[in-house]
Amino acid sequence: MEAPVLFREQEAANGKRIGFAQLNAEKSLNALDLPMIRLLDPQLQRWAADPGIACVVLQGAGEKAFCAGGDVRSLYRAIREHQGPPPNLANLAFFDEEYSLDYRIHRYPKPLMVWGSGIVMGGGLGLMAGASHRVVTETSRVAMPEITIGLFPDVGGSWFLRRMPGRTGLFLALTGASINGHDLLVAGLGDHFVRSADRETLFRQLAAVDWSDDAAGNGAALSALLAGFSGRAQDLMPASPLLQHAQAIEALTAGASLREVHAAITGYAGDDPWLKRAAATLAAGSPTTAALVWALRERVAGLSLAEVFRLELIVALQCCAHPDFAEGVRALLIDKDNAPKWTPPTLAEVTPEWVEEHFHAPWTDSVASVGA
Repeated sequence: MEAPVLFREQEAANGKRIGFAQLNAEKSLNALDLPMIRLLDPQLQRWAADPGIACVVLQGAGEKAFCAGGDVRSLYRAIREHQGPPPNLANLAFFDEEYSLDYRIHRYPKPLMVWGSGIVMGGGLGLMAGASHRVVTETSRVAMPEITIGLFPDVGGSWFLRRMPGRTGLFLALTGASINGHDLLVAGLGDHFVRSADRETLFRQLAAVDWSDDAAGNGAALSALLAGFSGRAQDLMPASPLLQHAQAIEALTAGASLREVHAAITGYAGDDPWLKRAAATLAAGSPTTAALVWALRERVAGLSLAEVFRLELIVALQCCAHPDFAEGVRALLIDKDNAPKWTPPTLAEVTPEWVEEHFHAPWTDSVASVGA
């Protein structure tokens, strides 16, 4: 049986090498689990410390997905098998180590290119968001759909969604709306648009780049290579829903309170299919998730990236201890009845006290390693 992450090194110019890491779970669309994290994180650290490695590439197996998100089925099983007061130690290990990996990518000292082709959702976007060179293609399909499973847009989503233009990130967090590679460029979460068919050619040409011992110079050299590929991919770039709906998004999210914004989005009465899907998803989604999205947006203002990840860790573990996350996964992925029974069932019944419970650290001493 092959390892869940495959590693190889490619000889390159000037005696340098390129490190390649491939998420290797094609059947599950490369869903990120703890064994993957425990292979990927130490290898990235070794490559960071190796003076012979000039650049690192992270990709997913197959053509369908870079990474379709975290392995929420395993989180669900851990909740069911280890019920009790938080923190759930199995889920603590997953979230803490996942967020530490994401944080390390944000702070990686060398050029790190993520090939974000195909499906990129949830935890996949967490791996991609902090990379120095984020490549998207005409097949990129991106979303943070946690509203449908009673979690929240984590993996640093509280950080990077807030930095999107206007209130775009708030809209995406509340509705789980699907966007494409062009949208990622617009939102500042993608850097280069390349044809999906050019992947192997691009990877081979990495060997001929004039690499040096200077990380900044190597980053510029990688950018120059990618710019050449981007130049011949423009005819495949899809229209951007974020650009097309920019005015509508701002109008729908202009309210001063969550209830105003929720009512505006779910009350959309137009005939645009993308906005109709977004409205329907929020209407059917977890009211607690919507409240957490709003609360996190307010609370992370002024926090450092490491502080955001630590706060998200608390909220993630509290989601595991509250009803909606397990119920959402059950309804969508386990029983597949698509009929979750949310607690509370409506936004009007979500109290400030209920939201505040999700921000109480479920431990007496800090056990989180994110940013350490």
